[in-house]
Amino acid sequence: MCTVVLSLEPGERVPLLLLGVRDELTGRPWRPPARHWPGSPLVGGLDEQAGGTWLALDPGVPRVAALLNGRGSQADQARRRSRGELPLRAGSAGADALKELAADPAALAAYDPFYLIVAEPAAVALLTWDGIRATTRDLTSGTHLLTNAGHAYPPDQAHQDDPADEPKAEYFASKFAASRPTADPALPVGEAWGDWLTLAAGDGLDGADPRAIIARRNLPDGGLWGSTSVTLVGLAPDGLRYDFQARPGSVGDWHPVNVA
Repeated sequence: MCTVVLSLEPGERVPLLLLGVRDELTGRPWRPPARHWPGSPLVGGLDEQAGGTWLALDPGVPRVAALLNGRGSQADQARRRSRGELPLRAGSAGADALKELAADPAALAAYDPFYLIVAEPAAVALLTWDGIRATTRDLTSGTHLLTNAGHAYPPDQAHQDDPADEPKAEYFASKFAASRPTADPALPVGEAWGDWLTLAAGDGLDGADPRAIIARRNLPDGGLWGSTSVTLVGLAPDGLRYDFQARPGSVGDWHPVNVA
C-alpha cells in the first residue's frame, strides 16, 4: 500500500480504525478480499502476480496487518522474496512476528524495504526495514498517517528518521484526526464512516497532486499507475467491520467484506 491512516482510541466503542489505500500499476491482476489461503482464517485481497496480499485480517482475534512498500537498499534479485507474504505472517502471529523478523536481519535481507503494521483493538506495532536496519515500535493513542516515506504523522522526537514535510500528512492528517467516525459495525457504511468517506475519496484533490491519497499518473511507457482499492477496517474487542472499495475516488461503491 501507499497510504495508511490509523486511529487508536482505547475509550471508544471501536478503538482501532484503519484506512488503507493501495497504489499499483493498474494492469496488475488482483482479487478482492476473501479467504484466499486454504487452512488460514485470514481474509484479504490477493495479488495474483506475487501470491501475497497488502492487508490481512484475522476476524477471530480480531487483528489486521498491513504492508507499505518502503525506500532504501533493494534486496539481491537472486534471492528476493515477495513482501506480500509478510502481512500473512503478521496477521497470523501478531506483534511477535515483527519482533522475530527484526531479530533476523539475514532473513529480512531477502525483502525490499517495507513498513509492516500489526493492529488490534488495544495496540498497534510497526516494523520498519530499510534494507539495512530493522526497527520496531509501538504506536501511541491518537491518529497516525504512514506513506511509502515512513511514519509521517504525528512527529516523534524519538524517531528522527521519520519523514518531515510529507505532503499527504500535511494535508490529510489533521482532517482525519478531527473527523473520527464511530465505525459502528451495526450501521450502514455512510453512517459508520462519516466524513472519512469524503477523505478516502481524495477530498477533491487531483490524482497527480503530491498531497493526493487517491493517485493517478500516466507513465512514460504508456502505462497507468494509481490507486486500485481502498480498505476501511474497524476493530473492537467484541466485533469488527471491514469495508472495501474497488473503484477509488467516490464516496460510494463501498462493499462490506464477509468475514463469517
